Amino acid sequence: MAGDIVPIQLGLTDGDLVTLWAPQWREGDDEWEAFLGHDEDLYAFESVGELAAFTRTNSDNDLVEHPSWSTLSALGASELEPDETHVYDLVGVPELAAGDPDALTIAELEETLEMVRTIGEVCELDAVTKFFGGHPVLGALPGGVNAFAGRDGEELWVQIGTAVASGWDDVLDAIDAIVATPEVDKAAVAVAEAEILAAEENIVDAEDAAEESDEDEDDLEFMTVDLDDDTADPIALAAEDESFWASVGIDPIKIITSGAEYYTLRCYLDDDPIFLGRSGRILVFTSERALARYLADNHDHDLAQVSTYSDVQTAAVDGALEIEVTDENVYVLPGLADDLAQGPQSVDADQLDLAVELFTDAADYADDDSTEQALAASTPLGWYVSYTLNPDPTRMAPNPPFDAESEAWRVLEREFEARLRVE
Repeated sequence: MAGDIVPIQLGLTDGDLVTLWAPQWREGDDEWEAFLGHDEDLYAFESVGELAAFTRTNSDNDLVEHPSWSTLSALGASELEPDETHVYDLVGVPELAAGDPDALTIAELEETLEMVRTIGEVCELDAVTKFFGGHPVLGALPGGVNAFAGRDGEELWVQIGTAVASGWDDVLDAIDAIVATPEVDKAAVAVAEAEILAAEENIVDAEDAAEESDEDEDDLEFMTVDLDDDTADPIALAAEDESFWASVGIDPIKIITSGAEYYTLRCYLDDDPIFLGRSGRILVFTSERALARYLADNHDHDLAQVSTYSDVQTAAVDGALEIEVTDENVYVLPGLADDLAQGPQSVDADQLDLAVELFTDAADYADDDSTEQALAASTPLGWYVSYTLNPDPTRMAPNPPFDAESEAWRVLEREFEARLRVE
């Protein structure tokens, strides 16, 4: 990375956005710290391509005087992808504080709060300053797991959860209010996105070459084995068979949003949905190959606790894993809100039924009952959806206009997409 300008990702109310952060640097006798922005605005973008295009075409922002700006603006677009250590999920802070105080949870909460504190200080946000000043108990987080051991430690963790629950909405609102996405030259964005795609393809080509080399070695080893030996790797054979996913009880799913197509995994334990994710956030990937590559490595996520997940990882490591999505696990979201606005006769009931399943599963996974409440039969949207999925001539049909129901559905869709974390 160029000097000390660091790409970061912020999980905000409007989704995951990328920006730049310059930790403290010195100019003469003065020390400075800044984020990409101008005046009162903190600039953030929906994609790395947009961020890269902006750094190449804009010279009117708070980082242009940084000694490394010229170097950063000349970097390849793919080099501006935030690494895992600089991803901060601000929306997920209440869920972290409400969970168990294990080492990963405490570390993630501490790092996220420290970034929020930094944003508050640099951008002079009174709500953020007030939050940290009013809750000194948050200073216990750097103590790690040991700080929350025993009865006193449990009480300390409860106090932290109470502090977050009582003031985090104001903090998030204050940061949301200063985030802005400036216009970026479309041609520059296209060039940056093409660079990112080319970089990804180069990585894939290199990995494919390595896999082919491994396969050649395996073939040579196989030729030295007694051909009458019918012993075979059951995981590799299972992965070649379409029943592999059924045998492990985990399903690959495909989610089509208005902006992209994503792949992830889900299973059910005692009817409770478990996604490939952590702390209620669902990890999604833009291709089957990217998902398979992720599964081949060791990561901390909720599916790793499922007994059969080791079979999936073994097959992925062996290169035998095929990400095969069945029709009942394909979720198409675009167009549903518009169809709902037209009336029940315009809605694809199967598509709607699948979307309801996906939204409720994701909410259940996050221990959030707001989706269930929004779809309750006592609400206009819930009545509309129930009527559409279970038509009955003896029931009173919903009455137009359906603008309110359509907008309520859009809210659910935005809330669901906010739970996705693109890897």
